[in-house]
Amino acid sequence: MWITGYRAYELGAFQEDDPKQLVIQTVLSQLIQDRLNQSDEETWVISGPQMGTERWGLKTAIALKNDYEQLRVSMLLPFADFGSNWNEDNQLRLSAIREQMDYQGVVSNQPYQGPQQLRNYQRFMFEHSDELILVFDPEQELNPDRHSKPFWDYQAAQKYQETQPTYQITLVTMDQLQDAAEEWAQRQAEDHDEF
Repeated sequence: MWITGYRAYELGAFQEDDPKQLVIQTVLSQLIQDRLNQSDEETWVISGPQMGTERWGLKTAIALKNDYEQLRVSMLLPFADFGSNWNEDNQLRLSAIREQMDYQGVVSNQPYQGPQQLRNYQRFMFEHSDELILVFDPEQELNPDRHSKPFWDYQAAQKYQETQPTYQITLVTMDQLQDAAEEWAQRQAEDHDEF
């Protein structure tokens, strides 16, 4: 399964302990576990290196590996020098999570040359997964002049699904995240009351 979606800045979630991150990880954990509980066959979670949904999805999958022997985790970079323009702290975080992967690779061995590399990366991810779990809410994309990264992934997924009808697209919408956030806040309050 390919996990992607909003980048951290698109959600305004910049800190490692941001509640938005924790809520998204909780939802992703449940989705991954639902799939893993259906089969003992080797199952791969693949994602990219972006700060945000991709990185949180990878962290979530890594945390589940102790409970699911069949789970494997892979990070694929769209091009060779991805992240080289990030600050040192973000580069170190990228390096640290890459070390935890069962497999890591690069779709294009060239440094960034243009948007075609990103389209090739998208196609590669579709062809190497049977499901897209996308943290994205189409109803939030109201500005036709400015679309988020997952908007383009969703458009491409729908087009890919036209020729591959068994390919699954699972959206995690803002309403689902709001429900999960309310449940999370309630659990936090209950845990606080116990102390």
